[in-house]
Amino acid sequence: MNLQAIKASCSTCNLRELCLPIGLNEEQMERIDTIVAVRRKVKRGALLFHNGEAFSSLYAIRTGFFKTSVATEDGRDQVTGFQMAGEIIGLDGIVNDHHTCDAVALEDAEVCVMPFDKLEQLSREVTVLQNHVHKVMSREIVREHGVMLLLGSMRAEERLAAFVLNLVQRLHTRGFSASELVLRMTREEIGSYLGLKLETVSRTFSKFVDEGIVEVKQRHIRILDTDALKRIVNNQHGCE
Repeated sequence: MNLQAIKASCSTCNLRELCLPIGLNEEQMERIDTIVAVRRKVKRGALLFHNGEAFSSLYAIRTGFFKTSVATEDGRDQVTGFQMAGEIIGLDGIVNDHHTCDAVALEDAEVCVMPFDKLEQLSREVTVLQNHVHKVMSREIVREHGVMLLLGSMRAEERLAAFVLNLVQRLHTRGFSASELVLRMTREEIGSYLGLKLETVSRTFSKFVDEGIVEVKQRHIRILDTDALKRIVNNQHGCE
């Protein structure tokens, strides 16, 4: 990892509305700029932080993709999430002052380092920032709860359809296509996240292709029928 002590100006960042609250005045933005003063480059395959590492900062992803994972008792890596530009990573460390998972870059990435003690202090003074931090934490809790429901009640087709829809929606929020995406993660990593075997993920993608729902060219996915994917997800209580 290469640490660059360069100014990371939130006030001019095109992702500011995704990771910072709307409505901050110029003076408040300047104060945040002084806190978020360092960017950190993370090479593909490198760790941003690891399980057990002392917690000191949150990280706003500026470019790139990450996965978070934990080691299971039998030594396998269990993927717990995928994070992209405009999202905050590192919230797992707040509770016990150390990180509880590994965060690995799936491609060359850059993050803005936000020292938590300084962020917390400023949040107490700027109510809108404090509310935003709470919303970010709440969003992560809701997302984790959603994954638990996903794994507990959905069949393979429903899990994969929900995953693709969620991913493309998050990318669309960032200005990307609402119907096309490039998977930064492997099918094995998708399977780990969704609780599916690699063969099941590949077979389910093939089924979607055969039914004319998506086109798949290696990691490039083109959604041909969004409504069909939504019907698959919403039909989870239908026939097996």
